[in-house]
Formats: sequence, C-alpha cells, structure tokens
Amino acid sequence: MIFDYPEPRAERIHGPMGYSSYDSFRPWLRDEFTFRCIYCLKREAWGQVTGDFELDHFEPQSLVPERSFDYFNLVYSCRRCNHVKLDRQVEDPLTTLSSGHIIVLPDGRISSKRFETQRLIRQLDLNSPMLVKWRIMWMRIIDLASERDSILYHQLTGFPDDLPNLRRLKPPSNSRPEGIEISWHAKRQRGQLPDAY
Repeated sequence: MIFDYPEPRAERIHGPMGYSSYDSFRPWLRDEFTFRCIYCLKREAWGQVTGDFELDHFEPQSLVPERSFDYFNLVYSCRRCNHVKLDRQVEDPLTTLSSGHIIVLPDGRISSKRFETQRLIRQLDLNSPMLVKWRIMWMRIIDLASERDSILYHQLTGFPDDLPNLRRLKPPSNSRPEGIEISWHAKRQRGQLPDAY
C-alpha cells in the first residue's frame, strides 16, 4: 500500500491559472499529488519539515519557456527526483506513473511492462541501489509501525495536518473549480478523509 502508485487519471483535478509565480501553485500541487513526490512517492511526513519538496516542470522551462507558469506542466516532486531529472523532458508522470503501468516489487525495485514507464524509471534512476534500499527500509518501517505502534503508523501513512484550504485561494482564474470540493481539505471538513493513504 505504501508504495502503490495512484489510479490512472485522464485529467487533473485542479486547474488554477494566471499566477505570475509558479510557486503560487504549491498548495494546489500538494493536494493534486497527495502530499508526495509524483516520481518516487516519498511523502511529506517522511522528510524534513520544510524545503524537501519542489515544483518540477516535466517539460523543462529551458526547452519550453512558454509553459513556465502552466499548472498542467507542473508536478510535486522531492528534491532528489527533481535534481536527477534536471532539464530532461519526460512523459507526463501523471499518466505514465499510474497503478496500471507500474508496480513496486517486494525487493524494492520498480517494474513496468510499458516502454514509456521503463524509460521514465531509467531517466530518474528510480531503481538505483540507494532508492531500492530506501524503499525496502520504508516498507519495513511501515510494517513494524502497523504491528507495534498505531500512533506512529498513522503519522507516517496519514494526511498532513496542514491540508491546504483551496476555497480560500483566489487564483486569477480556475478552469476546474469543481476540484475544490473534492480536495483533501474539503473531504476532511465533511468527515470523509481516510485515516491513511
């Protein structure tokens, strides 16, 4: 469960537009990508309190400058994955890295039968010995917490306390305002937030 990639989606939930700084998209992207790195699935709860997550242009600004402030070109990424990717152009990870195309094996490696997904795994070095060891460690930590420490388990698998209240944000425009009602904050307000994800 802890390293299950998300279900395939045809489109994004949110559509804020018109910000003059791409960092303004951060709360939307945190919600969109469920508070974890789109590439390796590292969770906010597993890293430093601040500064461990970045906004990545999967079509790099250096190659496609006109998409610098395009929400649909941004993903939520941990610092490690963003730095490994650098200025490489990659397939849209929202569709490429979904549960229908990728699995994490018990030995910590990531596998896919799909060429585009295999290429993205190589581009981001997602099967490096360091990441494989890291995945095995986290799978074991989560298993131990599940067996022996339910409070720790919920800290490591649950949602952050500071879920962004997207209703309060006022982007210049929003092509998908209905997404606010299915945001994680809105679900918590309605008592529908799962205990873990």
